[in-house]
Amino acid sequence: MKKMRLLLYFSLALMVLFPLASCGNEPTNIRVAEVTRSIFYAPQYVALEKGFFEEEGLSVDLKTTWGGDKTMTSLLSDGADVALVGSETSIYVYARGASDPVINFAQLTQTDGTFLVAREEQPDFEWEDLNDSTFLGQRKGGMPQMVGEYVLKQKGIDPQNDLNLIQNVEFANIPSAFASGTGDYVQLFEPTASIFEREGKGHIVASFGTESGHVPYTVFMAKDSFINENKADMEKFTRALYKAQNWVEDHSAGEIADVIQPYFEDTEPKLIETVVDRYKSQGSYALDPILDQDEWNNLKDIMDAAGELPKDVDHSTLVNTEIAEKIINE
Repeated sequence: MKKMRLLLYFSLALMVLFPLASCGNEPTNIRVAEVTRSIFYAPQYVALEKGFFEEEGLSVDLKTTWGGDKTMTSLLSDGADVALVGSETSIYVYARGASDPVINFAQLTQTDGTFLVAREEQPDFEWEDLNDSTFLGQRKGGMPQMVGEYVLKQKGIDPQNDLNLIQNVEFANIPSAFASGTGDYVQLFEPTASIFEREGKGHIVASFGTESGHVPYTVFMAKDSFINENKADMEKFTRALYKAQNWVEDHSAGEIADVIQPYFEDTEPKLIETVVDRYKSQGSYALDPILDQDEWNNLKDIMDAAGELPKDVDHSTLVNTEIAEKIINE
């Protein structure tokens, strides 16, 4: 009887302790709001599909918020813990006097993601060919438009006077407007640019990402208070991202396309591979999470040239490199 009682007590103790132990191993949930769903963000989907976040004890709840303003609203209203969006949005928020500024802590893409598409084939394209043409650009105030105009100016083209610039078409309607006959040239994201080439509707003649240099085009950011209160989790998040960045760098476009296919079920695998290869070849995917001073200054130059920089903000004010530096030096 004494042995039976001891066995019973031991069993009860296990029943109490095991649930407590399992609770301690529950992954931490991080809610991420991405500005759009794009092959441009391939390393993020690799991190999710390869289980790199799970390896760090994190469960990532990803939602697409479709637009920079909606993404930042979600972050600022505590509808998300982390946002994946352009760094210019953190400057806009700071300039409005935010008491809890949004801090950039891990960079995902380091170039613009748009391409110049011509209606006709131009194997010997020169930027001066745009003079006196009709250019269907992106909407005013957005990062694609700012980069587009910045590149044109760098090429000696005055967007307002040297060509007929159209900027009043909604983002979602730009491809169909060009396909229906509007414009001699258009600024397009992938995979639309490659689809147009396949269908003979247009021809990629240049890359705005290549021409504009490194810029923090898409970055993971969070409110300053959240980072301070959850620093360990932000380190885990950044470590998972860095694993994915290394994986993307070490694998072929075809292998990357296979991994991220579940996020683009309506896009054929070969097209995903084409787009990944284009972005990977031009160095669009950041090799590490650090957003450096030169990239930040380039961003401000682009915004300033477009008349969209509301305030000159130092790199140290809105960028946290300590987390990323710690991770890559481990």
